[in-house]
Amino acid sequence: MKKRRLLYNLQHNKKESFVKKSGFLLLIILLFFATVSVLASSYFEKRFQSSSIKGTLNILPTEQLVTFMGTVNPYFTQGLPNSYTPPSLQSLSFELATSIKPGDIRSLLGRELPGFAIFDTKIIVAGEGTDYSTLPIESAPPFDVLLKEREVAEEKLHVENDVGEEETPDLTTNGRDVVYIYQSHSTESFLPLLKNANIPDEARTTNPEANMIRVGELLTKELESRGIGTLQDRTNMAKKLNERKMSYGSSYQLSREIVKAAVTSNKEINFSFDLHRDSRRKGDTTKTINGKSYARLAFVIGEANPEYEKNLKLAKTLHDQLNEKYPGISRAVLLKSKSDGNGLYNQDLSEHAILIEVGGVDNNLDELHRSMEAFAEVFADYYWEAEKVNAGN
Repeated sequence: MKKRRLLYNLQHNKKESFVKKSGFLLLIILLFFATVSVLASSYFEKRFQSSSIKGTLNILPTEQLVTFMGTVNPYFTQGLPNSYTPPSLQSLSFELATSIKPGDIRSLLGRELPGFAIFDTKIIVAGEGTDYSTLPIESAPPFDVLLKEREVAEEKLHVENDVGEEETPDLTTNGRDVVYIYQSHSTESFLPLLKNANIPDEARTTNPEANMIRVGELLTKELESRGIGTLQDRTNMAKKLNERKMSYGSSYQLSREIVKAAVTSNKEINFSFDLHRDSRRKGDTTKTINGKSYARLAFVIGEANPEYEKNLKLAKTLHDQLNEKYPGISRAVLLKSKSDGNGLYNQDLSEHAILIEVGGVDNNLDELHRSMEAFAEVFADYYWEAEKVNAGN
């Protein structure tokens, strides 16, 4: 009797153990397939691309990445400054998991406070007086303001030393247009050029003699006078947007069509500059150099472009060369993501594309012209030097 009961208990325990092991194995299989399903879903479709991994690594400062690599190969840590203290494992884990950087309130409030996203802009190179309180800002007024034909101050539309008949430059692109200039926000204007306009939101006009189209025209003439063939788009963007029932926020979508058509039909175009006007006041956007007043410049690069490093390299070079010849004229080189604007700015259409903020609402035409002349001078030096190098290869 005892033997039978012992045999029964033994068989029952084996059966129960088998059921538990089978259940555990089934649970593991289900979890495995559930995990694979989630990772294969559309949400994770782009999470493991190189660009996404790069974006994740961008959360960390260079020193922290070097410290991490140093755990595998101590050789990497030799380049760290002596004053650097590695972060704790808890702090590093928290930062990777939440994208919140301890000690940086911007990372905590940026998604919660309206307008705070401007601080998502990355200052790659800070020029004189540039910090997060002086970054370029943009106001987007209603369409009726954009389309309003403001009366211009005719007497303020003439510039000193305008480009006239000059000698043929020693170097030319021989009739080839290699630079493309356009104005995604063409109605942006300047208070000194308008009558009865006093506040930044009133610095708008569809008159091409007093808005960004005029600034683009000044730059076009200056580049061509230095032998660089330049093509300028003169589209009235506000009018075109209104005709197509598109919002002001679709300005870059519209200008993209224009730029794409231009570079497709003209394979010689190698550089494109989108000219804008900052909404900041004169103190931030003006610089006196050798007794003359200039509208300051700022270079903006879109981080959403997978190849943005190439455009960034050009912007940094021009920033440095401009400030070398005209100290303080360039305010900064900025990197913007989709959280703080368009994020792309059509810069994926060219390896040499930059959005340029030219002055602010208080700059006059002489200041704007001097800056376009300075930019053309520096860019021409850069362009012809690059051509010389290419010809030697």
